[in-house]
Amino acid sequence: MTEKPRFLMCRPDFFGVDYAINPWMDPASWARDAEALAVSAGAEWRAYHRILQRLGAAIHLVPPAPGLPDLVFTANGAVVMDGTALLARFRHPERQGEEDRFERMFRRLASDGAIDRVRHLPAGLRLEGAGDCVWDRTRGLFWMGYGPRSDLVARGAVEDSFGIETVALELVDPRFYHMDTALNPLPGGEVMYVPGAFTVDGLAELHARVAPGLRIPVEPEDAALLAANAVSIGHDIVLSQCSESLRARLEERGYRVHRSPLMSFTRSGGAAFCLTLRLDLRSEGAVRSVSRAAPALALG
Repeated sequence: MTEKPRFLMCRPDFFGVDYAINPWMDPASWARDAEALAVSAGAEWRAYHRILQRLGAAIHLVPPAPGLPDLVFTANGAVVMDGTALLARFRHPERQGEEDRFERMFRRLASDGAIDRVRHLPAGLRLEGAGDCVWDRTRGLFWMGYGPRSDLVARGAVEDSFGIETVALELVDPRFYHMDTALNPLPGGEVMYVPGAFTVDGLAELHARVAPGLRIPVEPEDAALLAANAVSIGHDIVLSQCSESLRARLEERGYRVHRSPLMSFTRSGGAAFCLTLRLDLRSEGAVRSVSRAAPALALG
C-alpha cells in the first residue's frame, strides 16, 4: 500500500497583511477591509485543505500564533528530505519569530515519528526553507533560489545536510522573491518556470539541465497569478489560479488541474505551494552527484 503524501500546514487564524516585505503586500489596503478579508482567507484555506485531503494527503498542523501572520506559509519553515528537517532562518525580522514555532513543531514531529531528525543551519546563514529549496525528483537535485531572502552560501549547508546536488539560481524580480514562486518541477519531468525571475546566466543553467520538450515557461499573465506556486500529488496539480491556456498545456501532458482560489494569500505573495510543506520526500533513485564529506558544518 502506498504511503499517503504528508504535508505541514497552519490554519490562518491570525493571517493578515500586517507589514510589507515584498511587492505583493499592501497593509493599508488590507486594513480597509480586514474583517472580510480574514473571513475570505479562512474559507479559501479550508477549501484548499479539503482538496488536498480528497487527493489523499495526510496533514499535520502547526498551531497558529498571534503576531505571526505569515506562519501559514509553512513551506518556509524548513527543508525536509529523507526524514531530516533543516530548519529555516529568516531574513526579515517580521518573520524571525516563526523560527521558534517551527522548531517546536519539528521536534514534536520527530518525537511522534513523523520525521527522524532536526538540524540547524550553520550560524549566520539564511535559507527560507523549501520556499527557496525546491526538490526535483526527476533530476535528483534541489533548485535553490538566492538573493532576496536566502544566501548563496547556504547551498553548501543543503548539500552537506542531504548529500544532494543543489543548483543555486539568483532571483532578480522582487515579485518572485522565493524559488517556489518562480519554478516548479512536475512529476513527469517537466519544469514550470517564470523566465523573467532569473538572470541570463540562471536561465542558461536551467535550460542546460531541462530539455526543451520539458520546459513550460509561464507567461506573464500566469506569473502574476502565482500559477507556478502549485502543489503536485501524483499527476494532480493544485494551484490558486491559471489561464485556460496554461491549464490546457498541463492537461495535454496528462495532468489533472485543480484550481483552488487563494487570492487572500496572494495579497501576501503566497499561494498553494507556500501554504504547505511536504514531509515525506525521499531521494531514493535520485542521482547523487555531490561528493562532499558528510557534514563538516555545525549542524545541531
